[in-house]
Amino acid sequence: MARPKLLLSWSSGKDSAWALKTLREQGEYEICGLLTTLNSTHQRVAMHAVREQLLDRQAEAAGLPLWKIPLPWPCPNGVYENLMTGVMDRCTSEGITAIAYGDLFLEDIRAYREVRHAGTGISPLFPLWKLPTNELAQDMIRGGIKAILTCVDPKQLEGRFAGRDFDQALLADLPDAVDPCGENGEFHSFVWGGPMFTHTVPVQRGEVVERDGFVFADLTLAAHSASQQA
Repeated sequence: MARPKLLLSWSSGKDSAWALKTLREQGEYEICGLLTTLNSTHQRVAMHAVREQLLDRQAEAAGLPLWKIPLPWPCPNGVYENLMTGVMDRCTSEGITAIAYGDLFLEDIRAYREVRHAGTGISPLFPLWKLPTNELAQDMIRGGIKAILTCVDPKQLEGRFAGRDFDQALLADLPDAVDPCGENGEFHSFVWGGPMFTHTVPVQRGEVVERDGFVFADLTLAAHSASQQA
């Protein structure tokens, strides 16, 4: 029997990447693509500020097509919701019955998604929901996730953490009040390698800048190679 079709909400960060790994291991759905919102003004992934070129390389490494949703900047909520209604309509037309999210424990975010899905015929899935984040962070690192912090909220975590690897040393340095997966918005990441990819994304660190109340580490595609085997 054919498996039901699923779209994965893709932020370019570790939680969505781990959700991809988890869904593939569970094998219950056919994953048809990655859904990403982009700041159309700056051509970067919303919130994570990852360049579109790097996003494209991630999708290539994951072996999945990208569904890109360009957002104006700033983006009123009504505009966002209209665009997402279009996504739901496209899912229906292509036989996709679910969208999965990498959310971990924020009840209000989950409730918002569930309201947006109500009546669409597209089910919301949360494959990582309520996994203890201290254990999850360790599992990600032991499991081979290679990620860099691209955005830090300096109101919750010092800006010097921007650009650091998501590794054991980082976890050891995080203040006790900071969630080890950054689920409260303390930080966002970009995954350049891991078991969900067929090869690594060659990335290099650029300057660290503060903008719009956040600290960003600018990442670029390494010039010496288009791809490397993991």
